[in-house]
Amino acid sequence: NEATDINKLCASVPDDLAKIIREYPEIFPDDLPSGLPPERPQNHKIELEPRRAAYCTHAMAPDSAGATGVTKPVGLPAGERVHSAEHVPVRSTDPVHTKKDGGLRMCTDYHALNRVTIKSRYPIPRTDELIDNLRGARYFSKIDLRGGYHQIRVFADDCHKTAFCTRYGSYEYTVMPFGLTNAPSTFQLTMNGVFRDLLDKCVIIYLDDILIYSKTREQHLQDLEAVFQRLQQNRLITKGSKCEFLKQELEFLGM
Repeated sequence: NEATDINKLCASVPDDLAKIIREYPEIFPDDLPSGLPPERPQNHKIELEPRRAAYCTHAMAPDSAGATGVTKPVGLPAGERVHSAEHVPVRSTDPVHTKKDGGLRMCTDYHALNRVTIKSRYPIPRTDELIDNLRGARYFSKIDLRGGYHQIRVFADDCHKTAFCTRYGSYEYTVMPFGLTNAPSTFQLTMNGVFRDLLDKCVIIYLDDILIYSKTREQHLQDLEAVFQRLQQNRLITKGSKCEFLKQELEFLGM
């Protein structure tokens, strides 16, 4: 299965880039690997305001997205990324959203939890400042991380705070779910740490979108390989079908 996505990707790019891509098969799998992502310096913490621990009541929500014959929640990350949480006294609700590609994504309603969470002050970059860095660049590539947030663990002592309830039981996340107030900041902090010495030189990052930019084609291939190396070293997984390489123009952040 790992070869499927990378073969399609290599068939769609020039041979010199395909040769580089084939040296990094681990970052182009068809799905997130089984098991948990590695421990990272920025595992997601959920710090609550004092005396505000009981943030939500037990609530049920539809979770089959209209499907028939469903016997478990849909849209969950695979493997060990969620655990049963019947012991947790407070839980959030669990709506399912349809993604652009037709897949299903769980977007648990964490409004009550977010209200009592101490907010992170780590900034998300301004898009106009990011775009300013691109002046003079002629070659661009865009990398999309597969299941972005699910590649970062939740701090073990905080997993129970992510608990949600479905009609098939209650669960808690061991990886960072969508919908948490500080999740964007944690993700941006993680990505900035991974690519710190490449930022604003050949890479700009906005959450799970990574843009590589260069003045020449030769330099762009070198920059791409440097990015692939960082992704592999940090066990970060891309979605090859959503990546774009060696473009002279592409859409980034809606621009």
